[in-house]
Amino acid sequence: MTFVEHTTVHHDDEDAHLAALGYTSDYKRDMSLWGNFSLGFTYLSPVVGVYSLFAFALAAGGPPMIWAVVLAAVGQLLVALVFGEVVSQFPVSGGIYPWARRLWGRRWAWMAGWVYMAALVVTIASVSYGAGPFVAMVLGIEPSTNVTILCALALIAVVTLLNLGGTGLLAKIAFFGFAAELAGAVVVGGWLLLTERHHGLGVLFDTHEVSSGGSYLPAFLAAALIGVYLYYGFEACGDVAEEVKNPRVQIPKSMRMTIYVGGFASFLITLALLLAVPDFGAVITGKDADPVTTVLQDAFGSVGFRVVLAVVLISFFSCALSLQAAASRLIYSYARDHMMPASHLLSRFSASRAVPPYALLLAAAVPAVIIIGSKVSENALTKIVSFASLGIYLGFMMVVLAALRARLKGWRPSGRFTLGAWGLPVTVAAFTYQVLAALNMAWPRTPEGPWYDNYVVVLSAAVVVGVGLLYMLLAKPYLRKDAPHGDAIRSSVDA
Repeated sequence: MTFVEHTTVHHDDEDAHLAALGYTSDYKRDMSLWGNFSLGFTYLSPVVGVYSLFAFALAAGGPPMIWAVVLAAVGQLLVALVFGEVVSQFPVSGGIYPWARRLWGRRWAWMAGWVYMAALVVTIASVSYGAGPFVAMVLGIEPSTNVTILCALALIAVVTLLNLGGTGLLAKIAFFGFAAELAGAVVVGGWLLLTERHHGLGVLFDTHEVSSGGSYLPAFLAAALIGVYLYYGFEACGDVAEEVKNPRVQIPKSMRMTIYVGGFASFLITLALLLAVPDFGAVITGKDADPVTTVLQDAFGSVGFRVVLAVVLISFFSCALSLQAAASRLIYSYARDHMMPASHLLSRFSASRAVPPYALLLAAAVPAVIIIGSKVSENALTKIVSFASLGIYLGFMMVVLAALRARLKGWRPSGRFTLGAWGLPVTVAAFTYQVLAALNMAWPRTPEGPWYDNYVVVLSAAVVVGVGLLYMLLAKPYLRKDAPHGDAIRSSVDA
């Protein structure tokens, strides 16, 4: 596949190009290619994803679950290529929302922004909550619900203060998080492969008799959720489009780099852990419910294990930081077009910090409320969080579908990065992957349980979409400001 990429940099062009798209920006273009890539990488966070889901995936599908990590990387790379074309033509902060607005129209954009906004704030809550036990272990505190909640709230408070420091500080911390996470993945993975290998590579094709009704496919599809949940985050590169130098070239490149490097790190960690697990049967039967801890403690001892935990904690921290940054830019972009309640407040901008402070505070307050709500019902938190990944995929799907529709109606991407003749087949393949991944996430897998537990992901998505539709139809927020919309096709026809 050949990419068409014009790399000539004209720094003075970017504000003029943004003005031609109907916007002026107060952001500072302080983010380089590496800062932008680091934002996407730390949001994707292979360490957080693999360490969180390794036990589930191995128990569900056995060692061949590693191929789900590869398949998902390929699928999401296709999506990243589509997004790269869109952001190269429309480098407007907010990502999913402005892209959907230009490709299709106001109402489609409102729903895409609403679904993605809800998914992002819930994901911030889940990542912050997931960091709690690691904080407790590093500090030597006995984990409990109260400790987890307090640690999660403290993490949200710290990342909010850092995000208020501006784009430059965000980029530096994101790069530090990227460097620490990648170094940790390479060092831990390399050490495990050198000193803790209990199996040969042939085990990657051994299902260990994990099957359902005589077929391995259902088991693999369940285990494949590790890949489905891993590879999003690259879109955050575009959420900060108005803060990036030469965004029409740099952001598509950052998105691809996020998948390349994140995919390498994810595969390395998964491979190293798999070959270091002493007893697959114990994991599959549930006797060893936490094989990651078992492997790391055996390999590094108590002191080394705590160092590894510190690296994992840095990964959680930088992931939450990048998530909140992405969410705040989406909220600000949404409010700038008067698309949500309290838009006059949420669209305010701090000239001294060059960030939208009230949008950031909302991206802290809602996750904090969700986390505190877990004190009342941890089950409720599980149900809310179950929507997060499907919501992100739905947001992605709405943009890819809008791009496909626009192409079929005559849109020819005119940014500095295009796929050329490959554009249509790549978009079709990306949309197909998104639909299959979403179906896999929503598929009921516990027939012995209550029906609502089987369909909790679908039900939570239906509630979010239903509330959004109801508000959109009654309040008609998409009519409050006549900002540019649905002009992708028209601009191609005029070209």
